[in-house]
Amino acid sequence: MPNTTHRAAPAPAAGAAQDAADAGVDPAGVPQRRLAGGALMPGIGVGTFGSDRYGPREVGRAVAGALAAGYRLVDCAPVHGNEAEVGRALAAATAGGLQREQLFVMSKVWNGAHEPEAAVASVRTSLRDLRLEHLDAVFVHWPFPNHHPPGAGTDDRDPAARPYEHDAHLRLWRALEDLVDQGLVRHLGTSNTTVPKLELLLRDARIAPQLNEMELHPCFQQPELFRYCLEHGIQPVGYSPLGSPSRPERDRTPGDVVDTEDPVVRAIAEAHGVHPALVCLKWAVARGQVPIPFSVKPDQFTANLRAVSEDPLTPAEVEALRFADRGERLIKGQVFLWPGASSWQDLWDVDGTIPGRDGPGRP
Repeated sequence: MPNTTHRAAPAPAAGAAQDAADAGVDPAGVPQRRLAGGALMPGIGVGTFGSDRYGPREVGRAVAGALAAGYRLVDCAPVHGNEAEVGRALAAATAGGLQREQLFVMSKVWNGAHEPEAAVASVRTSLRDLRLEHLDAVFVHWPFPNHHPPGAGTDDRDPAARPYEHDAHLRLWRALEDLVDQGLVRHLGTSNTTVPKLELLLRDARIAPQLNEMELHPCFQQPELFRYCLEHGIQPVGYSPLGSPSRPERDRTPGDVVDTEDPVVRAIAEAHGVHPALVCLKWAVARGQVPIPFSVKPDQFTANLRAVSEDPLTPAEVEALRFADRGERLIKGQVFLWPGASSWQDLWDVDGTIPGRDGPGRP
């Protein structure tokens, strides 16, 4: 997701992390997922994309509180502009007794770092900022080379942007495979990709992706891509798991779906006596994806963790939520379009082909 300017953050409130710990969840009770290579990862994580509303210090403080509350999966990205602060939270937690092997920390390569040397430099910077010797997973954030300034609007265009080009993407992937060989990265992942692009990558990669990060919530379930991932040993990771109610204004369009207002979601929430947002998380874990909700409020991120650790949905409720799907994407990615692209739908291969510079067709 694109970066924007940060607003100034207030000084951290004393005792926030301890308050979260007092109301926390035993990590042993949190669901886990086993990746194709055999490694385990937590079934829910804490996101760090809050840069439109919260400064780096607030996000770092939230991660510290989330770790104290029982989270062990942290989803990061250099474009969020807060990895150094997240790194301080991780370092403080491990200094306080949390073992590194208990954590699963993920980062990404941003669109402006797709050249192999730039990608390697990006990962090494993330390792330095996060104060880690290895990353548990690295994703290609978006499969489109693109440069744009923080705060770019949906109508802004990078004149040098280009569509997906498989040979160039494979060169980037090879550089990340080398980092796996060196022990700096444990697993590779794709993000904001599609079935046609995954087909090409699985055909040609030496190290296959084991994770795919994608927009997933009850009103946007991406069933074809979701099934494809499961069939090919790729663990789906869901961003915007609550329907992204706090997403930036640039990502809002008239008529956008609101998951927490869906009648099926609300009926199930009433039956369980919880907020509709927690039903979205219960559904995500029951379906098999790993949600990564973001919150800076200890009561919220603790409630999120508790929701997936107890009182699961019934099979009938999971089936009912299948019909909540509206197929309406909230994070459309307009800012990543290239000169000559017709609409944001060109990013998502909606007709089963990958648009190139001159229109449809696999590049």
